[in-house]
Amino acid sequence: MEPTEGLLIARGEIDLRLLPHMANRHGLVAGATGTGKTVTLQVLAEAFSRIGVPVFAADVKGDLSGISQSGGGNPKVDARLEQLRLTPWEFSPTPVMFWDVFGDQGHPLRTTVSEAGPLLLARMLGLNEVQEAVLTVTFRVADDSGLLLLDLKDLRAMLKYVADNAAAIGTEYGIVSAASVGAIQRGILALEEQGGDELFGEPALDLFDFLQTDSNGRGYVNLLAADRLMTSPRAYSTLLLWLLSELFERLPEAGDLPKPKLVFFFDEAHLLFDEAPAALLSKIEQVVRLIRSKGVGVYFVTQNPIDIPDTVLGQLGNKVQHALRAFTPREQKAVKAMAETFRVNPELDVETAVTDLGVGEALVSLLEADGSPSMVRRAFIVPPHGHIGVISPEQRQQIRAASLVAGHYEQVVDRDSAYEVLKARAEKAVAEQEAVVAAKEAAAKEEAAAKVERRAAETRTEQRQGRQEAGAGRGRRDSMLEALGKSAVRAMGSQVGRSIMRGVLGTLMKSR
Repeated sequence: MEPTEGLLIARGEIDLRLLPHMANRHGLVAGATGTGKTVTLQVLAEAFSRIGVPVFAADVKGDLSGISQSGGGNPKVDARLEQLRLTPWEFSPTPVMFWDVFGDQGHPLRTTVSEAGPLLLARMLGLNEVQEAVLTVTFRVADDSGLLLLDLKDLRAMLKYVADNAAAIGTEYGIVSAASVGAIQRGILALEEQGGDELFGEPALDLFDFLQTDSNGRGYVNLLAADRLMTSPRAYSTLLLWLLSELFERLPEAGDLPKPKLVFFFDEAHLLFDEAPAALLSKIEQVVRLIRSKGVGVYFVTQNPIDIPDTVLGQLGNKVQHALRAFTPREQKAVKAMAETFRVNPELDVETAVTDLGVGEALVSLLEADGSPSMVRRAFIVPPHGHIGVISPEQRQQIRAASLVAGHYEQVVDRDSAYEVLKARAEKAVAEQEAVVAAKEAAAKEEAAAKVERRAAETRTEQRQGRQEAGAGRGRRDSMLEALGKSAVRAMGSQVGRSIMRGVLGTLMKSR
């Protein structure tokens, strides 16, 4: 195990050692592509692990996975060991846990939408200030309503709810425009198409799983597979920033420790600051400044120091600068600016040396015991103890299967949250509306049936009355006819009688 009084990082005229109690004062590893930044990162990670300090690093190209295997058998490494007179050299593996947002090359690494928060999510979705304000209102309404935002379908459902109730919500929380909600929904759709929906859900990452040591007291190196994640640079940088902010929020104050609790390497650091609004830059500066009191050291890895804002760069005490190219006026200006960040060494022309450095060679300045930076020196980074390069999928799978958290994050949990609650409410509202409509339809049918029955009853009554009136009419007619008949008969009888009598009398009288 490396002595705690100093971690051997480079050798030149003298050995350059990183003091563990100064490791949480942050650092920088910079240099052009192909100059040895990844190997330097591996050397630093191995050194921290050997003294029991866990490490987190994003493995952008997969090269860091070799740290999990014992080194040796590399002619270039052997030559460098001979050059630096470091033989014999112990080759050994470092305990590793592999992580992957997509779950292919490591344990799934997730967070929830609520934990990410509106500020970081707005950056991930590329929202403007107005859209970010609407997103903030959405989070606030969800919190006040007791609705959990766990995954992206929860967020989509919540946005729809806010849009549907914009008038009522606007009076209490502020105006919510349909256009802004639509823009956020499109951003979510774009993120899902890039696989970003895998980032949100449960079980969410427990950051204390990063703070593990093995049975030998060596810190685990947590490697995040970032080759696929890098296709969405905003998602990549925002995820790492979230990890940093969560460490800051959850870890207790630690003060000055003999060694860090965790060292965090932020590879491709320029992605963090590209197009970052002022509010976010202020937050980043604050986190970097204060997180060291929690026992966390942050090391930015990038191609050029000018990628890092001055307010952050000034907090990086341990620096390893690999070769820079200075062909354009901008690059020459960057070299000059870089040289001004080092403590002057009268025997070294930094501006000239940085363009002459070979692969694996660097300008190194580390913090001394009193916290002051050492004079910059030209030196070679010592070789790593582990394998340099990518390991096989089979080796990766074996390490994953034997991990301390094997099987835990692979079991996806989808508990009731905003999506399910709002869906249930909507279904209940639809059911109630359908019940109201059905009741109205039933009432209408009953009323129609009652009308038909009343009409039928009226018709039957009218028919009875008609028959009665008709019968009465026939009776009166019959009576009149009978009377008339009797009268006629009587008249006829009287007339006939009179005729007969006249005839008889007339005959008699004639005769007489």
